[in-house]
Amino acid sequence: MNWKGKAKLREKGHRDLVTEADLASQQEIRRIIHTNFPDHDFLGEEEDTSIVPPAGRRHKYCWIVDPLDGTMNYVHRLRSFAVSIALEERGQIITGVVYDPELDELYHAELGYGAFLNDTPIQTSGCQSAENALVAVSLPPNVPRGSVEIARMIETIHACQGVRRLGSAALNLCYVAQGSLDAYWATSVKIWDIAAGMLILREAGGAVASLAGGPVDLDRPHFAAAATLPLQRELCEILTRARSETQ
Repeated sequence: MNWKGKAKLREKGHRDLVTEADLASQQEIRRIIHTNFPDHDFLGEEEDTSIVPPAGRRHKYCWIVDPLDGTMNYVHRLRSFAVSIALEERGQIITGVVYDPELDELYHAELGYGAFLNDTPIQTSGCQSAENALVAVSLPPNVPRGSVEIARMIETIHACQGVRRLGSAALNLCYVAQGSLDAYWATSVKIWDIAAGMLILREAGGAVASLAGGPVDLDRPHFAAAATLPLQRELCEILTRARSETQ
């Protein structure tokens, strides 16, 4: 928050931004974690992948960090960005926290113990069908005209009550967990975007699966998440109908 409005930015790729705030946040999170847990692995979005490759968690515990999820919103002073931190134990996420610094809201969950917003338990909306669902979507920074991502979004618009592109994968999952959204799908995010939020959603009673209906591969997360299993399955069917114009 101290960097807001004055952080210098650069492009990691076309329309893919990083700021001094991203880097400073990750540096501080890494310092705190390694001060307390020096033997744990650390995987952050702004990490030098020559040091820790994306799929290279080597020890029993690994912290998975997005120091500023929603950088585009942050740069433009839109209130939808967060810090996401998850703890993985031998391939399973056991703790997740997502913090919204604008609203001072902390979403958190521990495997098997439910999900919370600050001190209040949260749960999904219970929405069962797409026609009644408000759905969020994440698209890549560069979306080719006629791509399957565009086709999926169009199918979702036709099938659902409403569609939103809010800009923070971590918060999208938390919004489904607390019932503000009914579903969310993404094919362009990374493990650090969704590791914490996915645990929070599941602990709030939500359903998450790959687009094919199987388990989500955290290292290549293409998924549909929803308040209920029937809605999640229907959303997968909707997304499967989509085809790019080149197919």
